[in-house]
Amino acid sequence: MDIAAEKYVSLVTYRRSGDAVASPMWLAPVPGGRCGFSTDGSSGKVKRIRNNGTVTMQACSMRGAVAAGAPVVTGTAVIVEGAELDSIERAIVAKYGWQARIVAVPSAVKRLLRRPDHSVGIVVTLDA
Repeated sequence: MDIAAEKYVSLVTYRRSGDAVASPMWLAPVPGGRCGFSTDGSSGKVKRIRNNGTVTMQACSMRGAVAAGAPVVTGTAVIVEGAELDSIERAIVAKYGWQARIVAVPSAVKRLLRRPDHSVGIVVTLDA
């Protein structure tokens, strides 16, 4: 199964206590057979990934309902910035088109107003 081909993916990250937290999101393939997404650097998922990069993913609906019988894909997530973040954002736009451009408007406005944009990229290397 190519998880990066799914429209929506439920990404599960883990709290320090070991509790799982699922978040629905867009995901796009990035170079090296990996997949990635961008998010606000202060989000809970970023904090959890900083602590524990182990993640699981499953196909889901826009609201996060996991599809019945959807296979679980495991991997290791790392936080990236700079050129790697730009690569992820281009991959998201290539996959999701106009929808991704609309979602990117707040970040673009922040850049125009010279306010800090705290977006980061998350790259997931899938387990074999």
